[in-house]
Amino acid sequence: MMIQATQLRKGMVVKIDNVPYSILSVDHITPGNWRAMIQCRLRNLTNNLSKEIRFRSFDRLEETEIMEYEMEYLYFADDAYVFMNIENYEQIAIAKDLVGDDAKFLTSNMHVGVEIYEGKPFGVVLPKTVTLKVVETSAHIKDATAQAQLKPATFEGGHTCGVPAFIEAGDLIIIDTATGEYLERA
Repeated sequence: MMIQATQLRKGMVVKIDNVPYSILSVDHITPGNWRAMIQCRLRNLTNNLSKEIRFRSFDRLEETEIMEYEMEYLYFADDAYVFMNIENYEQIAIAKDLVGDDAKFLTSNMHVGVEIYEGKPFGVVLPKTVTLKVVETSAHIKDATAQAQLKPATFEGGHTCGVPAFIEAGDLIIIDTATGEYLERA
């Protein structure tokens, strides 16, 4: 199916010169009185190399079909994350660089979507929110401010973000996986 470059979104898979690419990021740029352009960071699914390409807003690309399977995250070993298919209990290992920054949100037994193109996994689709345990946070210092103050907190898996002052180490927190920001206490 052909789509316009303005419809490109992170996570889509498109074919350019008959080579499949996964879209890592999309930026719409409108510089002054020039025409708009779309700058994309893409990863080649055949050799895992990344590159940046600019498209004009009226360029058309071919979107490819990908399969997404619900799997359970098991563990990390030998620079790969191991997932198990919930339906047939088959285990697959996904390289550390393919999971990327999403790894900091993974907890054991978490259900995620694993994207597969032509029998090869190339990405993980996280749930919208995850519950993580606070490993470390600074002490609360009372200030006379009218606004809520955020303090840095480190979570299991290595993710860091700002949390309200009443959050302590050991608390369970709900995090938005798209933005990486604190939502609420679990």
